[in-house]
Amino acid sequence: MQLENLVIRQATVDDISLLQQIADDMKSVKDIDYFELSLEHQAAGERLVFIVEYDGKTAGYGMLSWAPKYAFYKAMGYPEIQDLNVLPDFRSKGIASNVIAYCEDLARKKGRSHMGISVGLTASYGAAQKLYVKLGYVPDGHGVTCDRKAVSHGEIRPVDDDMCLMMVKDLQTT
Repeated sequence: MQLENLVIRQATVDDISLLQQIADDMKSVKDIDYFELSLEHQAAGERLVFIVEYDGKTAGYGMLSWAPKYAFYKAMGYPEIQDLNVLPDFRSKGIASNVIAYCEDLARKKGRSHMGISVGLTASYGAAQKLYVKLGYVPDGHGVTCDRKAVSHGEIRPVDDDMCLMMVKDLQTT
């Protein structure tokens, strides 16, 4: 369902403080260097950084990496939707679904056959876990990762934002 009052626009260096404010509102631990580096990667053509607006208000941000660091995505040439954040007041309106669809369309236009996305493992990511499955994403079959590296059986790692399940979607069947 396409939202008429949704605007997805590419971020610029003038948006760094806005991106930081969204991250702070999300209680996300990101410093300003993270966004500066993300915009440098955008300038190099390696990723896109988006600001999401709904009904004229800032609703979140997200990124589409054309050069993800996860080895499986890199080897397969899959782009990855990263760091998709919708502010709490704007959730359950279809915003995240529309941003994901927007990124998938960009990938199709570049001739990409699949899209990657990751999701955290804790209950705080429960809504995202359910949404990604609903949108056709499935685990990539390589198990859990920590900072985009496979976690081996018996390995002890903290369950934090770096611990993720990597997922893929076939863009040719949708």
